[in-house]
Amino acid sequence: MPRLAPAARSERRQQLVDAAWRCAASRGFQSLTVDEVCAEAGVSKGSFYSYFDQKQELLFALMDDDAAAIDAIMEEVLAADLGGVDRLRRFVQAMLERGEDAARLQVRADLWAEMATNPTVRERFAGVMRRRRVALRSWIEEGIESGDIVEVPPNALAATLLALGDGLMLHAGLDPAGFRWTNVHRSLDALLDGIAAS
Repeated sequence: MPRLAPAARSERRQQLVDAAWRCAASRGFQSLTVDEVCAEAGVSKGSFYSYFDQKQELLFALMDDDAAAIDAIMEEVLAADLGGVDRLRRFVQAMLERGEDAARLQVRADLWAEMATNPTVRERFAGVMRRRRVALRSWIEEGIESGDIVEVPPNALAATLLALGDGLMLHAGLDPAGFRWTNVHRSLDALLDGIAAS
């Protein structure tokens, strides 16, 4: 079998990751089989194992894919000409929009279940969250220094915003009819209005 060029290999791997997201939307990650992902991606099982040694590596790939997308959102927000509160508001809105994606809800719920028993998954996820919290904390510190945000503990606020995002996604996965995302948007807008300097 001819070897694929690096770009083609990367594209094929992303094809498998995208297929896993689509499958996870209806079945969740834990119930997902490698055969289902391969069928959805239109590739052989042998092809799957040339990219991933085991199913858990696919979970890591989904985590990395999600993290890369959020990093891109954060770069866009940072590049925009926004004050501190509006920067946080734009970030929170983007996270809430991701919460409306059924696949991301399922994978996030499965990820938290996996973290309860798997220290490798837990440490990998914790590393992503630490990096994100540091970035948000720096935004908050800048907002306080510029007088746009009231004096608040920056690290605690960053952790709170991240925890709200994850918590809302978990609750939506457990009880999809428990709340409406439009109302969550309004509630978080009101919370962010509360940290705006007068």
